[in-house]
Amino acid sequence: MGTREDIVRATLDGEDAARDGRPVTACPHPASSLLRTAWVRGYARGRPATTDRVQ
Repeated sequence: MGTREDIVRATLDGEDAARDGRPVTACPHPASSLLRTAWVRGYARGRPATTDRVQ
């Protein structure tokens, strides 16, 4: 798989993890990896939005 495909897959896997309720620490990529960044961004995008706001 090429780099672009790997990044897209990591992003989608992160979204799936968030929707499944897994913790962000479930990321399978090492801290120094670009794939970790993509996974965490996907995770953030996949989290349900909350209506509670701190003011």
